[in-house]
Amino acid sequence: MSMLKRSIAALIAVGLFGLVGVSGATAAETTIPVVKKVALTPEQKAAFEAAKATFKTAQASFKAAHDARESAIAAIKPVIAAAKTARDAAIATATTPEAKKAARDAFKAAVTAAKASIPAKPVRPTKPVRP
Repeated sequence: MSMLKRSIAALIAVGLFGLVGVSGATAAETTIPVVKKVALTPEQKAAFEAAKATFKTAQASFKAAHDARESAIAAIKPVIAAAKTARDAAIATATTPEAKKAARDAFKAAVTAAKASIPAKPVRPTKPVRP
């Protein structure tokens, strides 16, 4: 019984999609715009070539700034790990809540100082658009 219901539902769906597809295909064919490529004028071509050259230099400076940021992040990871180890050891040996708080505050100060040495995230240059 369930197989019969499934096959009837499938036939109905195929019929509906067939009807919609016929009317949709003729409507879609008439509304497709035709885009023709137009040759650039010498001024437009020169401006576009200059924009491409500027993009290349901006891309190179972005890569250099990105690499500098990545190396700075890699350099502070061991510093933060050492500060964390010192904090954990200080908390383990601390007997008063004030000593534990001081250890946490020292850790936070070390992390803040380390993060301050990271350069700002560089902005990726945008590609020039062909006129």
